[in-house]
Amino acid sequence: MQLGAARFVAGESLDECVAVLRRLNDQGLHANTTILGEDVEDEGEARAVATEYEGVLQRLHDEKLRANVALKLTHLGLDLGEEIAYENVRRVVEKAAELSNFVRIDMEYSAVVDQTLAVYRRLRESGLDNVGTVLQSYLYRAEDDLESLLPLEPNLRFVKGAYLESPEVAYPEKSDVDAAYVRLIERSLRGPGYTAIATHDERLIDRAIAFAEEESIARDRFEFQMLYGVRPKLQLELAERGFKVLVATPFGPQWFPYLMRRLAERPANLGFFLKSAIRR
Repeated sequence: MQLGAARFVAGESLDECVAVLRRLNDQGLHANTTILGEDVEDEGEARAVATEYEGVLQRLHDEKLRANVALKLTHLGLDLGEEIAYENVRRVVEKAAELSNFVRIDMEYSAVVDQTLAVYRRLRESGLDNVGTVLQSYLYRAEDDLESLLPLEPNLRFVKGAYLESPEVAYPEKSDVDAAYVRLIERSLRGPGYTAIATHDERLIDRAIAFAEEESIARDRFEFQMLYGVRPKLQLELAERGFKVLVATPFGPQWFPYLMRRLAERPANLGFFLKSAIRR
């Protein structure tokens, strides 16, 4: 935390995170929280992570916070098999349903997209509708994935993508990634589900707002999402304009390896975080 990670991570403990979530709520913002960690290769540890998430959901409920959770399937044992991850995430989603809350399944690197979407579909087909997932616009497949999910009336977060991927599976040029992002957002907004627009790019935000107004899409059909510590002034400005803004607010003792892995996977992230640290 002393290296500056506290700007982007809400502490190492749930108690520290709760204090940050309350402050965000007091500012008119919504939030989600994530226990930092991924790539668990021990079945007992994966079950323990699911139990910890159940505790987080209970704490959010008890504290009456406007916050939900987001999680990674590799943190819940996906590397050990899809069935293990499904059983663990189902426990968490069922706990969230019991508490009238919501779970977002984060998207990771391209090699696990099929498994992630398969788990999401299984949860929805089992009758659980308080769960959503994520599509990454830099993957060529994202638009086809969206079309295949629309019959579920999905709750989807759209991101550009942060993992370093081969040009065989992902657009290498930023302009192509941005163009695909716009296509995804507009198709989702026209569709039957709920759209979470996760970007700090004001140009894309303004375009999404203009499109929603042109198409008479109600504001309860979409929200904006941003990272904790990144563009906080913009977050507040959008909230003051009456848009729902959710701030992704991770916590946990694994903050250092988490940030280092993100920088190693995509060195451009370093400039992004440094620029964000001085930008308001």
